[in-house]
Amino acid sequence: QVQLVESGGGLVQPGGSLRLSCVVSGSTFSRYTMGWYRQAPGRQRELVARITSGGNTFYADSVKGRFAISRDNAKNTVYLQMNSLRPEDAAVYYCNAELGSWYYWGQGTQVTVSS
Repeated sequence: QVQLVESGGGLVQPGGSLRLSCVVSGSTFSRYTMGWYRQAPGRQRELVARITSGGNTFYADSVKGRFAISRDNAKNTVYLQMNSLRPEDAAVYYCNAELGSWYYWGQGTQVTVSS
């Protein structure tokens, strides 16, 4: 059973930064494409950023230049560095691991952006 555990969410003022972490259990982490998704109240879950096993990255247009996804295969961890946060970035952020037709999700971590 693959488990994903997110951490790092919280309350931050507009313009501030947060770093989210997601630790994945198991020995096949390096093979996963890892993604961060978010879901705000009343909205659909959307892809924020993803990183392949080879290190290729993709970002949603709304976060390009502000967010950075990275991974540490030795620690089975994927990160999302979020800078210049805006109120519209507030959401529950979910970590996702993808391998072929298998998808795994974390429980989510709340990010609140407010003054």
